[in-house]
Amino acid sequence: MWSNSPRWRKTVIGAAASLLAVGALTYSGASSTAYADVKTFVDARKGSDGKQYWVKNHLVTSQVRAAAGQRKKWLLVWAGDENIADTLVKDLKNLPGSLAGGLNKATNALPGPDFLAVIDATEGSPAYGKVVNTATVGPLVENEPHHMQYVWHKGDTIYAGALFAAATYTFDVSALPELKLKGISLPTNTLGGSVPDAYWTLKDGTAYGTYMGGPVVPGPHVYANGQTVVGNGFAGSPGALIRFDRTGKVLSQTSAATPQGDNEKLCANLPRLGKPTCANPHGIQAREDLNTLVTSDYAEPRTIILDPVKAPSPYLRRPTVRTWDITERDKPKLRAVSYLQDGPRADPADPLHQESRAVMETTVTNLPGHKGAFAQTMQGGAVHYTPDITAPNPKWVEVFDDGAANKAIHPGNDSNGGGSNGGWIQTSPDDKYLYRAISGRGKGALGPDDPGTTGGVYVLDIQKLLAAGTSFQCRIDTLEEARGGGAEADCPTVAGAAPINPGQPAAGPHWGAYDNFKLGEDGFYHETTSPERLAVSNYFVARTGLDGDHKVNILKLGKDGKLALDTAFKDEFTGQTGINFNRKQWPHGAFGNAKPHSELFVIADADVK
Repeated sequence: MWSNSPRWRKTVIGAAASLLAVGALTYSGASSTAYADVKTFVDARKGSDGKQYWVKNHLVTSQVRAAAGQRKKWLLVWAGDENIADTLVKDLKNLPGSLAGGLNKATNALPGPDFLAVIDATEGSPAYGKVVNTATVGPLVENEPHHMQYVWHKGDTIYAGALFAAATYTFDVSALPELKLKGISLPTNTLGGSVPDAYWTLKDGTAYGTYMGGPVVPGPHVYANGQTVVGNGFAGSPGALIRFDRTGKVLSQTSAATPQGDNEKLCANLPRLGKPTCANPHGIQAREDLNTLVTSDYAEPRTIILDPVKAPSPYLRRPTVRTWDITERDKPKLRAVSYLQDGPRADPADPLHQESRAVMETTVTNLPGHKGAFAQTMQGGAVHYTPDITAPNPKWVEVFDDGAANKAIHPGNDSNGGGSNGGWIQTSPDDKYLYRAISGRGKGALGPDDPGTTGGVYVLDIQKLLAAGTSFQCRIDTLEEARGGGAEADCPTVAGAAPINPGQPAAGPHWGAYDNFKLGEDGFYHETTSPERLAVSNYFVARTGLDGDHKVNILKLGKDGKLALDTAFKDEFTGQTGINFNRKQWPHGAFGNAKPHSELFVIADADVK
C-alpha cells in the first residue's frame, strides 16, 4: 500500500532526485535524433533550504528561426514525465519480479524531468503546433505538474503547482520562448497546507493559491494570524489559502477551516477529526473590485492522488463553496461556507453522483454590473450559480446539468450528467458565455451495463441569466430539465459543443484556457474580451484511472459560441490533430510519454501592449 508520510515522500523524492541528477539532467540536446539543433541554458535560484533549483531551457533553434520576424503567440503546457510510479496497480502483472512485460502500456520506468512545453500557437506560422522549447525543472522529480493560473496578463509571473512535491514554481516568461525561474516555494514554506492546486493572480502581480491538503504535520497547527487548527496530516484536511509574491515567497497562510467545523454527515475525514471539515479548497477566483474571493472544496486529496487507496466514502468528496473577504490582502477572512443542493437526479443509493458532490471548480463573472459566480461538480455533473458573492450567505442554485449537453457533444451519449468528470469551467471576459470541459463518464461508472460517455467541451449562453440579477428564475428541479435544459426563460442554453475522442468513454479534456489575445492593426497583441480559441488538455492525475490520451487540442470559438476542432493544430510527428504528449523524443531527450495537465496562452512582453 502506498504511503504518503513526510518521511516516505522525502525518501522517494530524494532517491528519484539522485537518479535524475546522475542521468537525466546531464542530457545534451545534440544527442537527440529528433531534435538535433537544441540549444540549452539553465537559470537557477536558491531555495529556502539553501539548495539550488533550476529551469533548463531546451530551445529548438530551427523552429525559433522559422518563427523569426513574426510576433508570436505561445501556448505553455505544464507537463509531467510518465513513469512506473504513475501506473495503476491493476495495470501491473506478475509482481513481484521484473517489470519487463509487466505493463499493459509502454512507459519509461525511471522518473525523468517535468517541464513547461512552449508550443507555437500563432495561426499561420510555419511552426504552428511545434514544440519550440521544453523548460525542465530540477532537482525535484515526480512533481506531478498540476495547475497554473486561469488567465495570463502582460507582466504576470507564471505560478505552477506541483501536486505531489507540494511545491509552487514561479517563472519569468517575459522573453518567450525562453523562460527563467523566479523562485520556488517548498513544503517547508507552507507548513499550514499541502498539495497545491490552483492560482489566481492579482493586479499587483501577487497570487493566491489553494492548498487542498491539511497542515504537513498531523495535530494542532498555529497560523501566523492566530488560528489554531487540528489537521490529519499531509494531503488530508483542512486545507489552506496561501498568498505568494511574484517570486513565490509566502506572504500569508490562512486555514480554510471554520472554528466550529462543518456538517459531520456530509464532510467525512480519514483519519477522522474531532471537528469534521470539508475544507479542501481546489478552484479559486477573485473579484478584486468586490474584495471577494471564492474557493470550491473538491476532496480530501490523499484519497484522490494515491492508488490503490480509494475513497471509502462518497462524503470525502465535498459539496461546499467558500467565500472570502480579501479587503486586507494578506489577511483574508472566511465569510461563508455554502452547501450546494442535490438536484432531481439525487439517488440515496448513489451519493457519489448527486449533483452537489465534488465541487472542483468555480468561476466569477467579470463586468462591474455583475456579482455572480458559477461552481461545477466533477462527480455530480452539474453547474450551480449564485447572483451575489458579496452576500453574507450566498445561495447557490443548480442552473444546468451536464446531461443536457451530452448529446450536443456526441450523439451517441445518453443524457445522464452524473459522473461526467467535469473539470475546467470559465466565464468569458465579456460575461456572455460559460466554457466547460468534461472528460466524460467512465464505462461502468453507474453500473455494470453503463457504456460511459464521450467527453468534450461545451459553451453555455448565460446572458439572460446574468441580466436577471438576483431575480433570476432558473431552477433545474425536474429530470426533464436535467436531461434537456432548464424550462425557465433565463436558464443557460447550449451555444456550441465539440467532442474530444468521440466514442471513447472518459477520454475527453480535464482542463482548458481561453486565448485572450488578438493581433491589432499596430502589429502588437492586445487583450480581447471576445476570445476566438480555447485550448484543452486530456489528462487528470496519475493513478486515478482518468488518464486521457495525453493530447492538447485547440478549438475555434465563434462569436455565437459555436465550437470546432482546429485541425491545423497538428502533432509534428504523427500529423494527427492535437499535440500528442505520448512521444519518444522531446527537445530535452528520449524520456517518452508525458502528462499535460494545464495550459495558458502567453505573449512575450515585447509583443504585447
